[in-house]
Amino acid sequence: MKIKAAVTKGQGQPFSIEEVELAAPKANEILVKIVATGVCHTDAVARDMAIAPLPAVLGHEGAGIVEQVGEGVKGIEPGDHVVLSFAHCGVCSNCLTGHPAVCETFNDLNFGGVQDDYTTRLSKGNEALSTFFGQSSFGTYAIAHERNVVKVDRDVDLALLGPLGCGIQTGAGTVLNKLKPDFGSSIVIYGCGAVGLSAVMAAKIAGCQHIIAVDVHDNRLSLAKELGATHVLNGRQADVVAEVKKITNGGSHYAVETTGVPPVVKQGLNALRPLGICAIVGVTPEMSIDVHNDIMAEGKTMVGVIEGDAVPRVFIPQLISYYKNGQFPFDKLVKFYNFDQINEAFEDSKSGETIKPILKMEA
Repeated sequence: MKIKAAVTKGQGQPFSIEEVELAAPKANEILVKIVATGVCHTDAVARDMAIAPLPAVLGHEGAGIVEQVGEGVKGIEPGDHVVLSFAHCGVCSNCLTGHPAVCETFNDLNFGGVQDDYTTRLSKGNEALSTFFGQSSFGTYAIAHERNVVKVDRDVDLALLGPLGCGIQTGAGTVLNKLKPDFGSSIVIYGCGAVGLSAVMAAKIAGCQHIIAVDVHDNRLSLAKELGATHVLNGRQADVVAEVKKITNGGSHYAVETTGVPPVVKQGLNALRPLGICAIVGVTPEMSIDVHNDIMAEGKTMVGVIEGDAVPRVFIPQLISYYKNGQFPFDKLVKFYNFDQINEAFEDSKSGETIKPILKMEA
């Protein structure tokens, strides 16, 4: 079938909305009419650093309505409202023990440019277009394996829900699924983008006593306070490590590092109390750490977390329930754009003007 899609033709090039061909769903696959899709930093990384084969149709926070199901699909029918999340094999030991975000074939299925059967569904003329995250949701329709399709409530605005599939799931899941902070404990969130602010809201749900948000933009810190932060620190103006230790009487129990900036990573480690845990979520370059003084000498833990260590079919409905109860107002993070404004949405995300852009396929 013919669809409209934003094609990434080469490294660093702007998105080009074009007519492309999408093949029919195969066994265990689902055809989804995309209503809206989030814009995530990982899409920008894929475009600018070519971490997936190009040309490609990117996009990995899709939300839409099921149009057709392939042979063998169970529990999902045409007309269902769904959110698309990351691809995983479902049969490796990590998937089977509830950790699909570290699936043994995660990189192949999400960044390898192919679907679950290692073939493509998208093409332009005689040229194949790579798939991204098993969905390629920067298009009016997408094909996804049933494993990474999450059925959601019809009584919530579907256009709002796409970012639950990656960025918002990452921030909230890092707190609720991985760190699982004790009631009354302290946590510091470094970076108040969509991932960090989702972590702030999750920390409030978890009952943390001290929720400290760190950023360099006062408007984001104000929003962090509105969403549940008990304290905010501007990293350009404060001695973050000293202030955290003062607020928490010795250092935080937990930290979530979303920026990927090496000096901030060091702050996250140094502001922990003994036995504290720092979860690394941001894409961080090579950096130096004094293992003895920064980690080992005080029994600290530094752990990497992908996709909030979530099982999307379990966790995304939980987040929606929190949202409906008024406990997780992630709608305060988003701004909607028409699909043809995709390049503007990416620029606004990069500049910080918009925390979480969402592209609507139809005005």
